[in-house]
Amino acid sequence: MRNNRYRLSPYEIEVLKKSRSERPRNVLVIGDLHCPFDLDEYLEFCKQQYTLYDCNEVVFIGDVIDNHYSSYHETDVDGLGGGEELEFAIKRIARWYEAFPKATVIIGNHDRLIMRKAQTSAIPKKWIKSYKEVLEVPKWNFKVSYEQDGVQYLHGEGGTARTKCKADLMNTVQGHLHTQCYTDHFVGKNFRIFGMQVGCGIEFTSYSFAYAKAGRKPAIACAVVLENGTVPINLLMSL
Repeated sequence: MRNNRYRLSPYEIEVLKKSRSERPRNVLVIGDLHCPFDLDEYLEFCKQQYTLYDCNEVVFIGDVIDNHYSSYHETDVDGLGGGEELEFAIKRIARWYEAFPKATVIIGNHDRLIMRKAQTSAIPKKWIKSYKEVLEVPKWNFKVSYEQDGVQYLHGEGGTARTKCKADLMNTVQGHLHTQCYTDHFVGKNFRIFGMQVGCGIEFTSYSFAYAKAGRKPAIACAVVLENGTVPINLLMSL
């Protein structure tokens, strides 16, 4: 029986490989989640932006988990217990892992809470499980910071993206500040850089954010960094 399937020539195969390798890197940057206290609609919003902007990489900008029960600040005595909150957070994070099974995850200050408590108690690191094991996300890559295409991705705990990018003279994307969502560009004689605050995806009415009830409302948003780090765009979610 004759096989009528078209076969690519060696030249066509090389052209196809080259076109795929030359596809620009388009990064979806997901704001602070603070699971299990993330906003329900935020996941679908991020998935839509990933498709709309033809993204091929994902960065979570930190604080994927809240760890409210383990905070060094006052906690809600009527809130979830430690075991309950962790199991609930794992279930919420599973939704994100299903949507984005390969991702770089920046380690934020809330993510580190348990590690800090262990250090306070003089518990050796060897006793502590990895983020991947605890949160059941084996393909996610956890990093303190991440650099790609001349852009540094940080959680950001010592100032704004605006000040950080000027201090380092480097394109900077960061989270941490829930009420800020912007991109500032700075141009000098021999440089052009930007500083981007991503926003967040938190459920503001949760008891976990009671400390901020009298303050400004959060900027529910994600961001994209397109064309190999050259086009940063903030994306505010309609509420």
